[in-house]
Amino acid sequence: MDAAKPTTAAPHDRARPLAAGGTYPARDLCSHCGLCDSRWIAYVRRACAFLEQRFEAMEQQAHGRSRHLDDEDELYFGVQRRMFTARLRQPLEGAQWTGIVSRLGVRALETGLVDAVLCVGQSDHDRFTPVPRLARTPEEVLAARVNKPTLSPNLEVLEQLPGSGIRRLLAIGVGCQIQALRAVQDTLPLDQLYVLGLPCVDNVSRAGLQTFLESTVSSPETVVHYEFMQDFRIHFRHSDGRQETVPFFGLDTPKLKDVFAPSCLSCFDYTNAGADLVVGYMGASFGRQWITVRNPRGEELLALVEDELDTAAVSSRGDRRAAVQQGIEAYDKAVKLPRWLAEVLGWLIGRIGPQGLEYGRFSIDSHFTRNALWLRRHHPAMAERHIPAFAQRIVSRYRLPPVAAAPPPGAAVAAADPGAPSPRPGGAAGGSPDPQRPDRLECSQN
Repeated sequence: MDAAKPTTAAPHDRARPLAAGGTYPARDLCSHCGLCDSRWIAYVRRACAFLEQRFEAMEQQAHGRSRHLDDEDELYFGVQRRMFTARLRQPLEGAQWTGIVSRLGVRALETGLVDAVLCVGQSDHDRFTPVPRLARTPEEVLAARVNKPTLSPNLEVLEQLPGSGIRRLLAIGVGCQIQALRAVQDTLPLDQLYVLGLPCVDNVSRAGLQTFLESTVSSPETVVHYEFMQDFRIHFRHSDGRQETVPFFGLDTPKLKDVFAPSCLSCFDYTNAGADLVVGYMGASFGRQWITVRNPRGEELLALVEDELDTAAVSSRGDRRAAVQQGIEAYDKAVKLPRWLAEVLGWLIGRIGPQGLEYGRFSIDSHFTRNALWLRRHHPAMAERHIPAFAQRIVSRYRLPPVAAAPPPGAAVAAADPGAPSPRPGGAAGGSPDPQRPDRLECSQN
């Protein structure tokens, strides 16, 4: 019998999660996706979306090609096989909208397509503190329904995969999480990975989230979930069942402008370019969900629930461009409107403003121009290489205010530079989610 050949340990076998309280490699730009809270921190320099943008490579790996920049829909919404709107004919009780995402997770387990679903529960102590879980039963998936307006360290659960018996996984996540997951997926102990993506923008610290609620809604302590919707209003649901809406234009911009996490102000993956299937609201008419199928695995996921859906073609109405241009200047100057005027504008624009896909483009344009301006002001050394080609093309359509260079301290700029040295992996495994981590305003599982 031949002597056993020596095996070389993989990088993640030799690494350890970042020590509790340690400095994350992306420093001030870290989105706390959870990768560094696992041994897969070994790959952070090529996996972190805020150390190196790899959209074309990620799309090629996940979908077999990158997006066509001359196709207006792909320029904005990414690689796609088909795009439509839908809602469940029989909505899930307690779901945020009709529950398409949760139903997909349940069916993936019921049919044996996967062994587990990576989803996000909530802390027993705080409704807005996320707890990532590997759900193995439909009941565990349903327990995670309803949005978690907090940025969740989903990828910390990679630590649980070795020896778990999980060989086929459905991962539900937002763009920064999925970019990191795609970069390390070939190193995971899995036979198959399915990715269900959620659109995502604008996160704040837990204290910032409280500032948002207290400056926006009548009863912050009773809010159980909320969403920025296609009617240009934020919809809040309270614990007593009461619903409340606030027009976008009624936000206290001077108070809220600086609470967003730097990771979100430097992100261009609103539509979750690396996911197999994306379910959100931004490209649909009010009350429906927007669905984008990117590849055959996305078709396989959709087939689990397609006969339960009321589907319709995407539509588009209005012209976003003037509203985006005006919004760039209003946001930059932190303009705050009187509540009565905000209500009037909200009513008017909700009826004659951009709808459907045009609303999606309005939202993308508004965030991409804001983020490009923020990067050029605060991280000028990395700005242009960090803004992907599709975002550069979109941003170039608008007039941005002059860039008065105001970079943060040199150490922060250097830390966000992919060429800067990052901390060596080490320390104990990360524990439960840290309530001080940046939190989501719009991330949801529904």
